[in-house]
Amino acid sequence: MMTTGNPIPAEKAKGLGLVDEIAQGDLLEAAIAFARSKVGKPLPRIRDRSVKLDDPKAFFAQAREQVGKASRGYPAPLEIVGCAEAAATLPFDEGRKHEREAFARLVVTSESKSLRHAFFAERQTSKIPDVPEDTPVREVKKAAVLGAGTMGGGIAMNFANAGIPVTLLDMNDAAVAKGLDIIKKNYAATVSKGRLKQEDMDKRVALISPSTDFSSVASADIIIEAVFERMDVKQDVFKKLDAIAKPGAILATNTSTLDVDQIAAVTKRPQDVIGTHFFSPANVMRLLEVVRGKKTDKSVLATTMKLGKALKKVPVVSGVCDGFIGNRMLEKYGQQSLFLIDEGATPQQVDAALAKFGMAMGPFTMYDMAGNDIGWEVRKRRYQERPDFVYSRIADRVCEQGRFGQKTGKGFYNYEPGNRKPIPDPAVDEIISAYRKEIKITPRQISDDEIVQRLIYALVNEGAHILEEGIALRASDVDMVYLTGYGFPPYRGGPMFYADTVGLDKVLKSIEGFQKGYQGQAWKPAPLLVRLAKEGKRFNG
Repeated sequence: MMTTGNPIPAEKAKGLGLVDEIAQGDLLEAAIAFARSKVGKPLPRIRDRSVKLDDPKAFFAQAREQVGKASRGYPAPLEIVGCAEAAATLPFDEGRKHEREAFARLVVTSESKSLRHAFFAERQTSKIPDVPEDTPVREVKKAAVLGAGTMGGGIAMNFANAGIPVTLLDMNDAAVAKGLDIIKKNYAATVSKGRLKQEDMDKRVALISPSTDFSSVASADIIIEAVFERMDVKQDVFKKLDAIAKPGAILATNTSTLDVDQIAAVTKRPQDVIGTHFFSPANVMRLLEVVRGKKTDKSVLATTMKLGKALKKVPVVSGVCDGFIGNRMLEKYGQQSLFLIDEGATPQQVDAALAKFGMAMGPFTMYDMAGNDIGWEVRKRRYQERPDFVYSRIADRVCEQGRFGQKTGKGFYNYEPGNRKPIPDPAVDEIISAYRKEIKITPRQISDDEIVQRLIYALVNEGAHILEEGIALRASDVDMVYLTGYGFPPYRGGPMFYADTVGLDKVLKSIEGFQKGYQGQAWKPAPLLVRLAKEGKRFNG
């Protein structure tokens, strides 16, 4: 309990001696009765208790080993073990002194500051300067999701989990049946782990209505489109929705990069259009980027933010730009990850360095999990739209071999059937080696520190551009996007807060050094970063 913060039932706490009494009925009356029952009796004191351990040294050594493995990156859990050991083996007052000193050490660590920052940052995301808290919201009693694929199914599960009936629409019976089958399997897996009762699963599945009839979504209060990530496809869907959705219905797009204003422009009700960018798997990931279009009505924004919380998400407002907050920053991160491979690093070295930093997974493991073909589609679009944006072509060469990641069993790594563990593949080394010869690069040794700095500072620099443009409302919102959607370690507080702890002057100096290196033109220090660094200020306050 102490090292994880996980709660236990009151009955179990009483059995362990952590709780004296459990009240039934009126709490005040029970408390008075309990107090009266103790009058005139000696009260046991914590300091008078003794701990019975056959071999305290062995017991706490084992505890340290277990807690150390489970709490990588967090200093407090091991300190807690030390405090428990002091309580069990030292006189009471010495044990208290040990605990006080441990607390004084921990409260000033960067990890403590980062976690407190994250706690308050999450509560800030719903504060929108020009949308007061008393802004009228629309009722959401019925929802609809267009597209029964992995993403659409996950979004539908969110509504069912919140007790909101949802129609799941796709083009044919086979697609809908497949989507519903995946939903049932997801719920069944949760039931098998004991985290959901069978009757609750049945209730949730019953709230999802499969359909192939477009008119079945006409009565929904919110309709979320989760179809193929192509502008012409999405615009066609929104034209159809505009014709059949009831007045006042919120029309939402789950696009991860496309222009929400262009999608809204094909309707006669752009004020009702908003972006709701869920993250995969949508039934698990906490982040919801809420993309505010130029004409999005304030009541639509307020309703979507409130709905996000009802769906147990962390909703973060983003303005309209290519990739919004998270994916726009991730593109720079991805760009640097591939430049590092050009220069001499391996995918496994880059992934190991980022995992050691605390990321949930390294970039190449992430690409394989998401599907390398998705990034390939984006790059093909980029080559046409932004010829000035430089990419390494290694990822394209990997995709040209049909290596799309876990779903094909091969990507930057190999995967055995039914196993997500990445296995290095000499064939990828050959693709990388051939590409280096093609671009006339002699590989060099690259340190883990350089890998981490180039990738994390790429996020920070782009985050600063996003703040300056007003795409994000505040630096802590950028941090929440990365903490809840991209596996950034909580004990580092998010990319912008991490940069604050390093010192913006040091971050800027590193970036200026990278400008002199390989593909240095990709580094353009954000004016906001330059200004704050010179003034000795921080992104977060």
